[in-house]
Amino acid sequence: MRKKIFFVSLLIALVFISVRLGFSDNKRKNNDALYKQVELFSNTLAIIQKEYVDDTKTKDLIYGALKGMLVSLDPHSQFMDPETYEELKVDTQGKFGGLGIEITIKDGLLTVITPIEDTPAWKAGIKANDHIVKINDALTREISLTDAVKKMRGKPGEAVNLTILRDSEKKLLDFKITRGMIKITDIKYARILEEGIGYIRLSEFRENTFPELNKALGILTKQGMQALIIDLRNNPGGLLDVAVKVTGKFLGPNKLVAYTKSRQKAQELEFFSEAKNTSLELPLVILINEGSASGSEIVAGALQDYKRAIIIGKKSFGKGSVQTVIPLADGSALRLTTSHYFTPSGKIIQDKGITPDILVEEKKVPDNKIDAVADKKADEIFDEIQNGQQTNKPAKDAFNYKADPQLMRAVDALKVIRIYKQVK
Repeated sequence: MRKKIFFVSLLIALVFISVRLGFSDNKRKNNDALYKQVELFSNTLAIIQKEYVDDTKTKDLIYGALKGMLVSLDPHSQFMDPETYEELKVDTQGKFGGLGIEITIKDGLLTVITPIEDTPAWKAGIKANDHIVKINDALTREISLTDAVKKMRGKPGEAVNLTILRDSEKKLLDFKITRGMIKITDIKYARILEEGIGYIRLSEFRENTFPELNKALGILTKQGMQALIIDLRNNPGGLLDVAVKVTGKFLGPNKLVAYTKSRQKAQELEFFSEAKNTSLELPLVILINEGSASGSEIVAGALQDYKRAIIIGKKSFGKGSVQTVIPLADGSALRLTTSHYFTPSGKIIQDKGITPDILVEEKKVPDNKIDAVADKKADEIFDEIQNGQQTNKPAKDAFNYKADPQLMRAVDALKVIRIYKQVK
């Protein structure tokens, strides 16, 4: 046991010494403070291994400490053990067994960024900004994103029970959702709505999104399109370079679309449009809501800054941070937030989101169902749930663009633009 403790302490000391040698002399004082903290960690590790009631594995203790360290930074940074890192690689394939929701940790609660359209979660009625407080009757208090994904992902055909807390409801909502094979369709709808107004629903930015968008625009143009609505509601983002290409389609080439700021100058980047065969004269409206995040916020923010489009809907989610995956020697990895996105005019996206030019609610919530959930702390919410509350299930709404207030406001805005041009 003493040999094990000595080995761990020596290992940590060697790591620290190597870090110290990489710094200049003017940072010695900061290094001394760091050394004291590393020494505290080393001593704690040694005490646990010596005094804890059960035998412990050094690897498990180190992994646990690293997970806690990364979680303390922000909801998007995480330490991934080798198994979790492999799962991340599977995620990028765009096809997996699950419920079909994008999630994050927001104000201490496991929160839905958006349900992916036509997935089991979408069909069940899950909405953006829903708080998942239970998964299969287990509270999600202090759950990590990794553990939440593991609990919800699995074999297609198996059911998962979710208990949802929705800001606009007083009661908890219970959902029993059967896992399906999640396959994302980039462009869900492409059609003429009325009077030459085209409508394209972009569900996510993936490898085929840009060529599919060009194809859809060509078809709508042949059908007499004179104005366009691009629906980015519940679009969680995707590939940044694709979002930049989509933006460039309506801005023209060599326009700044977004840039990042970081502590490391080498990680500060600027993204410029490169699109050819642009659609610069087409009157344009972009629809967003609280489920619009990341890449969709970059598109909306750039088009808004250049006054190229009217942004209509609700304020977007506010996911504008960059995570860099850093592999480690043993097959594990760090997923570390390294920079933030900004719109061309300098507006930060993270936690702020994009505010529409015209704010329109998706649905009017009856006054007797409004509850101040957003004003409560996470611990208060979980304590109330443990005391027991009733549940109910929401009704499922069918899509009808004339019954969609945001979409109809977009149609009206484009009609006004047409009338104004005729008068002018």
